[in-house]
Amino acid sequence: MSLTDRDGAGARRDVPLPSPADSGVWGSDVVADLLRALGLPYVLVNPGASFRGLHDSLVNHLGNQQPQMLIVLHEEHAVAIAHGYTKVTGQMLAAILHSNVGLMHGTMAIFDAWADRVPVLVLGATGPVDAAKRRPWIDWLHTAQDQGALVRHYVKWDAQPASPAAAQEAILRAWRIADTAPKGPVYVCLDASMQEARLPGPLPLPDVQRFAPPRGPLPALQDVQQAGQWLRAAQRPVILAGRVSRSQAGWDARVALAEKLGARVLTDLKVGAAFPTRHPLHAGPAGIFLTPPAIEVLRSADVVLSLDWLDLAGTFKQVWGSEPVPARVISVSMDHQLHNGWSMDHQGLPPADVFMACECEPAVDQLLATLADIEAPAQGLLAERIAPLPAPGDELHVAALAAGLRSQLRPQEVCLLRLPLSWGGEMWDFDGPMDFLGYDGGAGIGSGPGMAVGGALALKGQTRLPVALIGDGDYLMGVTALWTAAHARLPLLIIVVNNRSFFNDELHQERVARERGRPVENRWIGQRIDDPAPDLAQMARAQGIEGIGPVRTAGELAQALAQAIERVRAGQAVVIDAHVRPGYVAAMSQGMTRSHGSSG
Repeated sequence: MSLTDRDGAGARRDVPLPSPADSGVWGSDVVADLLRALGLPYVLVNPGASFRGLHDSLVNHLGNQQPQMLIVLHEEHAVAIAHGYTKVTGQMLAAILHSNVGLMHGTMAIFDAWADRVPVLVLGATGPVDAAKRRPWIDWLHTAQDQGALVRHYVKWDAQPASPAAAQEAILRAWRIADTAPKGPVYVCLDASMQEARLPGPLPLPDVQRFAPPRGPLPALQDVQQAGQWLRAAQRPVILAGRVSRSQAGWDARVALAEKLGARVLTDLKVGAAFPTRHPLHAGPAGIFLTPPAIEVLRSADVVLSLDWLDLAGTFKQVWGSEPVPARVISVSMDHQLHNGWSMDHQGLPPADVFMACECEPAVDQLLATLADIEAPAQGLLAERIAPLPAPGDELHVAALAAGLRSQLRPQEVCLLRLPLSWGGEMWDFDGPMDFLGYDGGAGIGSGPGMAVGGALALKGQTRLPVALIGDGDYLMGVTALWTAAHARLPLLIIVVNNRSFFNDELHQERVARERGRPVENRWIGQRIDDPAPDLAQMARAQGIEGIGPVRTAGELAQALAQAIERVRAGQAVVIDAHVRPGYVAAMSQGMTRSHGSSG
């Protein structure tokens, strides 16, 4: 075995010995050839006997390239890494999960991708469907009557093809469905005996471009005209920039539309950077929920343009309670096409006076065209917000951590792959669509490390530095995902925002105790991650990457960051365990100034 790095542009690859030319054609070879034809650069696997045929085909038939296998230590990481990669690139990856048990492990990450509207091709496998071909015990245990039923409520489509030709069609259909808006994960289960069947000859490979996902629809002309009239006449328009693409063209179009209308813009930390937060029209700061300034801006609106805003009904409820929404509402979304009766991830049913059933970018482009006669000078960005650096001996809190990190990284381009719940939108300005990727969609715990590795994989070879700030609970559940980063030689900086607690639930327990007249001082019991405190830096080193910490003061953090950033720039992955004050969420606007110089 030898190793290659693809000239530093991709993940480290294990190179297999060449196979003889006359080794035959097998059912799994047909599947592997199709995965290559689809252009998937990577497949994520935790090895399993149910797909040993496909595993062999990826290694010995394709040479472990195009796609290349990346090994993970838990099936949830396979899907999470694929999820994180696609959030950066828009390109789908495949995750292969072993039988029913591997699928059970992967379900949380599949739900995250579903709730985040991110496509992932999940390939599964089952013991032989033909009972006569099953080995005693294990093949029976790992064979399900309807394996797709485990995830059917939160995938867009699933199938269990029984032949290589049927597998071709199922995977092509899955690829098309997953990558058609609204996007999401799909599941195809491959019978072990089908994979291991020897074929009389090669199966013709279909022209995959003839099965490509369709272009999204355009908004109806009458809807564009009506929306344009209302926006043109609006005195206080507000744009809610929600689940939009990561494209720079889409970003620029949203800025142009806001400037034409003089519209205030709100953004949401749950879904990533969608509008420049230094723009004078950005009505910030962004948060997980609406901030008081955002509520006031929205309350005064006469027209609201929602660009696939996550939980539009809940947002209106924060502003107007149970009262009817007085503003005219223009809603742009295709999300309704994905809703089913099992999950409530669709949130409440919002009102809409004009409903454009399309993706956001075509709607914005059409609105710009119908408002082309409005001339609005481009508005320069405000100067970057600069938080005061704490004194070297000061105890860390989240705002101090943000200030220290920004001072070390400026002017390096950064992609924030994840932020903790205690983060405030005023702690860091976003100037482009790749500055922040948002959360995982499902709001569980444990996805952070895997999605961070996926983002780092996508950014390998680029100048933008991948940085993830994740909570200690998230880190502890997903830490073994970092082994894949070490194995694949991925540069990545992870800062564990470590408050030694499942602190969000401490606040819930305090609320319940107050309602019941019981001691709030007991809220920590059953919540604290301490006594003993897990050695998070040592856990990073156990995965083969550098671990630093714990750091407890601003001075220690500065030294750790300088060391870590240098090593990440050199191509390594580093974890810093940063102990922060529990429960601190800074009111940064009270202590933040803008830097001097041009506001360009």
